Amino acid sequence: MKNWKIYIWILVIYLAMQLGSIPVSRSLFTYFMETGGQPKDLAEMNAIAWGLFISNLIAAPFILYMTTRNKKFWDIFKRGKKASIGKTILFGVLGFFMAMAGQMIAGIIEMAFGVMPGSENTEMLSKLAKASAILIIPIVIFAPLLEELVFRRVIFGGLYTKTNFWIAALISAVLFSLVHGEPQHLLIYMAPGLVFAFIYYQTQRIWAPMIAHFLMNSFVMVVQFNYDKLMDLQQMNEAFIFFLR
Repeated sequence: MKNWKIYIWILVIYLAMQLGSIPVSRSLFTYFMETGGQPKDLAEMNAIAWGLFISNLIAAPFILYMTTRNKKFWDIFKRGKKASIGKTILFGVLGFFMAMAGQMIAGIIEMAFGVMPGSENTEMLSKLAKASAILIIPIVIFAPLLEELVFRRVIFGGLYTKTNFWIAALISAVLFSLVHGEPQHLLIYMAPGLVFAFIYYQTQRIWAPMIAHFLMNSFVMVVQFNYDKLMDLQQMNEAFIFFLR
């Protein structure tokens, strides 16, 4: 199968996954309300979380299967050798710190233009994950796996073979940002998108951006689940500093 056909199939499956979670969540909401005896708000959050998990679980093997349909699917960089396993892991870890730094810079730029900090998307997903822990799997596992295949290999990789690094990286980063549903935070999401494209280009291995993406999402979950404790720790630190003055 030619690569462009594989691209279309992967994009169709990814889109179906995104849209398919909606009817699944609605059906689960009805089920939870009728059999679980849960409050409406909790039933709704559980339904959304499980709907996302199920749709990701179904889509993942199909997308992975499509990547095996052409032996040259991964051969998009016509230069040098692919990075070793150790170098790939190193770039993945460095990519995490680069992406975090990029988001900090992007946040400063956005505030300079009057965009308020904070992500409603992140807050909503964190709230859902706290209500239904099953959502942690799509956020931490499926998102880095599937989003890197779609936005780095299919979109960035496909464009790179026809244009150059910068055009491919910018377009894929913009699309990666827009799919998160917060156009006001275009730069915040573009920053990691550009970093992930860069480390993919440098290592020629999709595992590098997957590792960075996994670490980033895991870090966000850890922070969100321990937000109250971190705030208490910060207040204690400020009180201690004030006492020493």
